[in-house]
Amino acid sequence: MPLTSQTQNKGSCRRAFLIALVTAAVIFLPFIIWDKGYFFFYGDFNVQQIPFYKLAHEAVRSGDLFWNWYTDLGANFIGSYSFYLLGSPFFWLTLPFPTSFVPHLMGPLLILKHACAAFTGTLYLKRFVKERDYAVFGGLLYAFSGFAVYNVFFNHFHEAIVFFPLLLVGLEELIVHNRRGVFALAVAINAFVNYWFFIGEVVFVVLYFIIRALSPDWRMNLRRFFWTAFESVLGLLLSMALFLPAVLAIMGNPRTGADELLSGWNLWLYWHQQLYPAIVSSAFFPPDLPSRPNLFPDRGAKWASLSAWLPFVSMTGVIAYVRSKRDWLRRILLVCAVIALVPGLNSIFILFNNSYYARWYYMPILLMALATVLALENRSVDLDKGFRWTLLFTAVVTAILGLTPTLQSDGGVKIGLAKYPERFAATAGIAMLGLLALWLIIRRWRNTRVFMRIMTAALCFVCVSYSITFIATGKTHSDKPDFLRDTALAGRYELELPDDGTFARTDIYHGMDNLGMFWHLPNIQTFHSIVPVSIMEFYPKVGVKRDVSSKPETEYYQLRPLLSVRWLFIKTDDPEQEPMPGWEPRSVQLGYNLYENEYFIPMGFTYDYYITVRDLEEVPEEDRAAVLLHALVLKDEAAARHGDILEYMPKEYYGGLDEEDYYADCLARRETAGYEFTTDNRGFTSRIDLPRENLVFYSVPYDSGWSATVNGQPAQIEKAALGFMAVRAPAGDNVIRFTYTTPGLYAGVLLTLGAALLLVIYLLLWKRYGRTPDDPPRPPLREMTDELAGGEPAAEWEETGAEPPEGGGAPGGGEAGPGASGIDDADGTREGDADGPPEPPPASWFDETPDSGEETQ
Repeated sequence: MPLTSQTQNKGSCRRAFLIALVTAAVIFLPFIIWDKGYFFFYGDFNVQQIPFYKLAHEAVRSGDLFWNWYTDLGANFIGSYSFYLLGSPFFWLTLPFPTSFVPHLMGPLLILKHACAAFTGTLYLKRFVKERDYAVFGGLLYAFSGFAVYNVFFNHFHEAIVFFPLLLVGLEELIVHNRRGVFALAVAINAFVNYWFFIGEVVFVVLYFIIRALSPDWRMNLRRFFWTAFESVLGLLLSMALFLPAVLAIMGNPRTGADELLSGWNLWLYWHQQLYPAIVSSAFFPPDLPSRPNLFPDRGAKWASLSAWLPFVSMTGVIAYVRSKRDWLRRILLVCAVIALVPGLNSIFILFNNSYYARWYYMPILLMALATVLALENRSVDLDKGFRWTLLFTAVVTAILGLTPTLQSDGGVKIGLAKYPERFAATAGIAMLGLLALWLIIRRWRNTRVFMRIMTAALCFVCVSYSITFIATGKTHSDKPDFLRDTALAGRYELELPDDGTFARTDIYHGMDNLGMFWHLPNIQTFHSIVPVSIMEFYPKVGVKRDVSSKPETEYYQLRPLLSVRWLFIKTDDPEQEPMPGWEPRSVQLGYNLYENEYFIPMGFTYDYYITVRDLEEVPEEDRAAVLLHALVLKDEAAARHGDILEYMPKEYYGGLDEEDYYADCLARRETAGYEFTTDNRGFTSRIDLPRENLVFYSVPYDSGWSATVNGQPAQIEKAALGFMAVRAPAGDNVIRFTYTTPGLYAGVLLTLGAALLLVIYLLLWKRYGRTPDDPPRPPLREMTDELAGGEPAAEWEETGAEPPEGGGAPGGGEAGPGASGIDDADGTREGDADGPPEPPPASWFDETPDSGEETQ
């Protein structure tokens, strides 16, 4: 084949990065300008991504890396935020900036993430195509896919999109070119960046490895299998500094328990009839909004990241390639399609959880982009086959959703099945018009030199159009930008609470999710998925639902003093200003009435009586909050240890507690409460004067990372009141110290350091002794390092001084190196190996003789 493998692919990653950077800037800058320097979206982006970045930024800069007091009732900082941002290099880029400026960076970081995804996608794709423009086109398809744009809502999902291609690059480098260490580093990066997505990536890479190993160009043997397994384990060990504490933090979480696993018929059939057409259609239409599905509104998967659409080209190239080829790429795409349609297989990527998620789709999307660019570049692939089926399916689904009549409850008839008809019109219009533009461009310019330039320009235009439509539609469901900017963000610096040195939590009635986190206040109203297991255990046992958020209803008003809640915010225009007894108004700030709890109990207090957990379980759920103020709840073992200082309370003394009992219990608990409670970067110190030896209770979530001393002596921590902590202290003045050490952190760091040393030894030994005569030739490492540095890679013979191989071809005889297709046809040959020009495709809709004045390829 022509000499294109190294020379015509040079600079492709840098080119993809720059085009994606400009395209993403065109998408996001208008919204940043509209929001006066910020980028606001709606839902989780506004109330999780922005405050999480701000909170974590401040915590890291202040060295508060262990226990965080502003996440729910308190949380393991590393465990709670490693899923969202701690492993992300994009988060660490914010550290040089002041905390108040971090919200301004959310939009620019999204622009950068799209550009980086195009870079890494192209880095993988370019090894299979002959010319740079096709690799760039595929990288842009990947970076601006429906999945990527959908997950602007979940800002931290983009890290997985950016770094996943490195896994496949590393695997190809190891197997094809015998280049050691790249795959191990790719494994380490992905495991470190996001442990949860890494679990799904492991499943996909194993699938990729198996199918790819059956193709002739990999020439798999036992030795290569062994070194692949070795580098996999080595890469995981390299990530342990963050991976180990992150995984330990979710062990025991009810959301990962056996009762949350998929089983029975749900393993084989989806439970919503609309989910099947929604899954298939997600590859043919731009994405619906998270939480507001439109094309199939009753599919039961509102936040599932269900989108596999390739902008502009849709499924044209994928279908054409699958119908024309018989190779490993076809096989893996078909296997992925089957996996997507079988619930039990789909759930493998989330450890068989019974919730439906399609959050692994970015992985097959990369291979869909590969199939698309190969179909465009390879003239033996009949694009007409793909285009006809794509157009037919898109048109049929559009007609069904747009024209089906539905009888309404009032006797009228509604035309169309979409929940939001005007949004459906925009979605269908973008899909259909994109296909029309594709048909016109291929028909008019396929045989010209400017073909891929026009295709790339059209792709960027479609990406901008549908992304702006998607984001603008989502913003219609957002809190008002003025509120987010002037109240949520600026309120942190304008609130004035009495500062008497007393630690206290707040409550916000009917407030925006995580508003307390925006204001940097310890707060019981929290929207956060990963909190200590003890919180997840505590709330359900007192009648409060706890799945992805903590929102104790006001009917459980007894929980407020138990949790040391002192301040309550209620909007001034809220008609309900007295939702709970015992609160007095203090001031009006930021449009909220501020109330103080007259029965506030400071952190660290005692009881006179105890009951066991089994006793409490006999009490109706709605009455348990009152009992928790009346008597200390202990496990049987703890009750036996401390029965000498606490009196057991019979059931008749805590049944039917009323409001008067509530007031009396609050006053009794406050009477012996500690006189000082201070927090710091490693835990808290409490001072308390006890009239007698007793257990001192703290409403701090129980966690294995805590250790305690009483007056300098080690003390045993008891799990009390279902999910909190207590320690035994003698009569008199006591200094009680609780210190938190993230479980698994030090062990993880040691494992990472040991693995790094092992990696260095491994690479040195391989460089000296590892190469064997039968190893396949490999292009120079400069090919990738020059891309990263923005330079132009050299051909292998330019790097080594050798002569180019006769007859052209990829360096080393075209062994699936960058520029070689690496795609085997049914007869075992690879596209482009034969001499002479490729055979022209059969006549199709796209055929047209080019104008005489235009050059052809």
